Amino acid sequence: MPAGVLISLDSPSANWTRRFWVLLAAVLVFRVLFTLFFCAHADLSGDEAYYWDWGRRPDWGYYSKPPMIGWIMGVIGHFAGACDIAVRLTALTLGTLTLAALFALTRMLYDARTGFIAAVLVLLTPANTGLNLFLTIDAPLLLCWSLALLLFWFATTKPQCWWRWLTLAVVIGIGTLSKQMMLVFPVLMVAFAALSPEDRPLLKNVRMWVSIILGATFLIPVILWQQKHHWITLEHTAHHFDTESLGVVKWLTRTLEWPFVQALLYSPVTWAVMVVVVWCGMKHWKAAGRRERYLLLCTAPALVIFTLLALRQRINPNWPAVFWVPPLLLAAAWFAGHLTLPGLPRAQAWRTWSLRISGGMVLVAHLGVAIVFGAELKVHKKLDEELKKWRETGVAAGEYLDKVPRPDHTFVMALGHRYNAAQLAFSMPQHPRLYRWESSGHPMSQYEIWPGPEERIGDDGLIFSPKALPPTVAECFESVEKVGKVEVQLGEKSRLFDVYLGRNLKHWSAIPSTQPPLPKS
Repeated sequence: MPAGVLISLDSPSANWTRRFWVLLAAVLVFRVLFTLFFCAHADLSGDEAYYWDWGRRPDWGYYSKPPMIGWIMGVIGHFAGACDIAVRLTALTLGTLTLAALFALTRMLYDARTGFIAAVLVLLTPANTGLNLFLTIDAPLLLCWSLALLLFWFATTKPQCWWRWLTLAVVIGIGTLSKQMMLVFPVLMVAFAALSPEDRPLLKNVRMWVSIILGATFLIPVILWQQKHHWITLEHTAHHFDTESLGVVKWLTRTLEWPFVQALLYSPVTWAVMVVVVWCGMKHWKAAGRRERYLLLCTAPALVIFTLLALRQRINPNWPAVFWVPPLLLAAAWFAGHLTLPGLPRAQAWRTWSLRISGGMVLVAHLGVAIVFGAELKVHKKLDEELKKWRETGVAAGEYLDKVPRPDHTFVMALGHRYNAAQLAFSMPQHPRLYRWESSGHPMSQYEIWPGPEERIGDDGLIFSPKALPPTVAECFESVEKVGKVEVQLGEKSRLFDVYLGRNLKHWSAIPSTQPPLPKS
């Protein structure tokens, strides 16, 4: 979009609002078409198929995540079945609503022109492209976080209004059911009330505390589920903070990975703008206005913590996603001329290069995806294995299930990574209930939380194994025979499953969920 469109100062708010909705509609149409193209050439990612399988058994918790992503997938499965287009369009819907919420927030904080600039900055980040293409737990979290930012500020403008606080409570509650990171938001609410002189009366406002408490009550069923399952998600999450002793070179490489990856996700110049704005804002905290202090408080402490954490361990790229939202809005305010903190350079050159670089990166990303998947080019091994030709794999696997001698008394099992079970469950035409064998004897996925083949004693087992069948599995059956293989070419390599039919399951040792999961390799 030409930079001149963004810097017109004489357009009324209604015109910029109208421009935003036109922009949003145009982007939505493009992304729907791109999603349809992508779904025609790429399958669900392993995590998406895994969460879809969760959706077939709705619960108040799962092995590694709160329940919301499973519930969303359950709704998709109920209405659309095993439809990858429905999964991807749900991600697009959540991302579009998030963008609308951020526009509304920025317009409330500043004006519609600044909101339009903020929307453009968000759209021109590679991270936003991915968010709208893959349905992960970050999609509902970012929507809830953006709405919470909007609703809390809205509530502070009329703190005696109960319905504003109650609406915020619902959003906080839904957010906590989406991802644990949402638990930070009530802390930020209290911190802002304490540190903003104009907002200290909120600390005595019963409505704010009621909203926090009501939001927290959404966790009660989750906590009861966790207690029943021996706090399995906490055990899993704790392993994210495991560290190891590294040499200087490897330590430096791992540490620098944190800013490098974040710069790629948000485009280098835009990321640099966000860092500069946050740095100057915190350095001149007293000179910052109330709205700037609000946005700074919702980002700076968290980014400092992640930076320090990067000194001791690897940071997953999506962990700080919600904390980059306020800096994007501050960058938009700077570009629009609303932010004039000491130490900030002139915005014009930064704005021009931010739009150019980020726009170029997003364009290259879309063209790259279109070329790679449209022409079926060989790319990274992990990308090929995870996104390509699972449909063909599932159809081939389903042919073996059609031929079993006792179809009503045959279960399906997958060995190896949890993605094998998830992808087969999604892609096989019969969409069978998949069981998984975990060699460690510890719960390492949701498949070990659910009942295993011990509930199918006396039945036959159709087993898909990427390697030779382990004797531990074979001895559980009266007899086992290899009936064939499923092999699908992935460029120079292939996806291979040996197929076994185990007759009459004699016994099976269930994995006790009281054992903590092992660290991931």
